[in-house]
Amino acid sequence: MPAQDKIEQLQAQLGYVFTDVTGLKLALTHRSAAGLHNERLEFLGDAVLELVVTHRLYHQFPGVDEGRLSRFRAQLVRKESLASKARELGVGRHLILGPGERQSGGWERDSILADSLEAILGAIYLEAGLQTVTELITDWFEDQFNRLDARRVIKDSKTALQEFLQAEGMPLPTYALLQTTGLGHQQRFTVTCTCQLLATPAVAEGDSIKQAEQKAAETCLAQLHREKPNG
Repeated sequence: MPAQDKIEQLQAQLGYVFTDVTGLKLALTHRSAAGLHNERLEFLGDAVLELVVTHRLYHQFPGVDEGRLSRFRAQLVRKESLASKARELGVGRHLILGPGERQSGGWERDSILADSLEAILGAIYLEAGLQTVTELITDWFEDQFNRLDARRVIKDSKTALQEFLQAEGMPLPTYALLQTTGLGHQQRFTVTCTCQLLATPAVAEGDSIKQAEQKAAETCLAQLHREKPNG
């Protein structure tokens, strides 16, 4: 497919047509590629996304306290959520990556997809302003906003695992860093989560130690619920 057709296809998926596609191309350019890259746009887009999501949550849940609103926001803007949206919009196949990232499948990496989506939002904000980018974010995440339930207690996986084990009268889980791979801001961390109710530790990988620990705790919880479905 010709490059121009690919750009038009992506813009159709995004729901926004750039007046100047230079901004979009920059937003799609990872730092591993030579020359200018998207990190400044990512920085801007991250702030815009947080503002728009915070504003929506503030008005959607007028009786909900700051702590719950913060957890709702974290749920919506976490790296995995943004990467999932980027995949849905087909961002990955349009990314401009250096040879190393292309060979290692960087177009599928959560961190690169999430950062690129934020960079795209930054580029749209610069070209069209806050109102347009607000409408776009609202459209992209409307289903996620509508699924939020203020009556439901939101717990991260580490907290939920800790409470599960405490209810069983068992010691708290322990986490250990198994290995670190990659360089600079592209590092990947592998951790283990050990709890006495499981024969073997859960192993998980993430873009940060915190993310990897949450994934490992989630794996432990899933196994524990399978073994004790009414727990």
